Amino acid sequence: MAALGARVTTTTQDKLLPKVVDTILNSNVLATRVLSKAQKFSGERMKFPVKVSKNSTGTSFAGFDTFSTAATDNRVNAEFVPKFYQITVALPLDELSANATEDGVINLAKLEMASTAQDMADDIGSLFYGDGTGNGGKDFLGLEAIVDDATNAATIGTLSRSTYTTLKSTVTASSGTLSLAKMSTLYNAASSGAQTPTLGLCTEALFALYESLLQPQERISKDVSVMKGGRGSNSMGKEGGSHIGGTGFTGLYFKGFPILADEKATAGVLYFINEDFLDFYALPMAMTESIKYRSQDIEGNDYSEVQGLGFSWSGWIKPTNSASIVGHIYLGGELISANPKRHAKLTGVTSI
Repeated sequence: MAALGARVTTTTQDKLLPKVVDTILNSNVLATRVLSKAQKFSGERMKFPVKVSKNSTGTSFAGFDTFSTAATDNRVNAEFVPKFYQITVALPLDELSANATEDGVINLAKLEMASTAQDMADDIGSLFYGDGTGNGGKDFLGLEAIVDDATNAATIGTLSRSTYTTLKSTVTASSGTLSLAKMSTLYNAASSGAQTPTLGLCTEALFALYESLLQPQERISKDVSVMKGGRGSNSMGKEGGSHIGGTGFTGLYFKGFPILADEKATAGVLYFINEDFLDFYALPMAMTESIKYRSQDIEGNDYSEVQGLGFSWSGWIKPTNSASIVGHIYLGGELISANPKRHAKLTGVTSI
């Protein structure tokens, strides 16, 4: 583009638009949904009583048959400890001073906090697909450990999946291809009566493979809430999964639940999740304040629609050796499933 001449540049004021366009962050479906409906973490660890066997003393009888008087022990505790994540916000006072003048278009401190919190949520979205072993086991648990059959995570909630086999998820190798029949088999394995998957997650590439399996009349996209348990639009979209007006993610449905594309998802893996058994339990940091990082000053990503993800803020700290302020955004808690049996995944998908 040819530059304007000095006659213009020396007589015309620059215009800074009051928005920042985000060209970095993309979709973060799983983290957005579970963090938006975070539960409260209580105590130094969360304990979930898990039934792992049946009472076997039941029997038919006649007359004076003798009954068993043995007590049965059918439950164990799955235990989860909180994990913590932080990100730093730092600003020099000279920049804040310049921004505070009447010519400042966007509040620098407010924008930096919102942008950094979104970066943190993006980081956490990646962790939520991991196995929790990163950084010496300090990372949050992710689907790699939760939706597993003891291949990647031998234990869950301190319990051995080899000892307590009902804590195993269904993990099925696809042998490379995706089909509706394989998806139905996976669905059945994770279902029992009214307990069925409520959400499917995969990469955009795998989402496109699923879409190609559908007949044109079946390619009805619907708006799915960014919030776990929220209702999306029931309006019909255009063939091929184009987005419908309004907020939310665009999903293609399978057996009554949405399949969503998440750019954080593991390549080649289709997850079937029962969100009734997957929650983030948040533990606010002591001596901090809760924050909501929604910002109308940033556009171009999904995060602008999300409020209140359970983050907390240290407050601004003034270093003794520089003209600056520093603060930390924290997230404490854990991604927990006390019933991994209700989740399933199809692995190694590359084609149809």
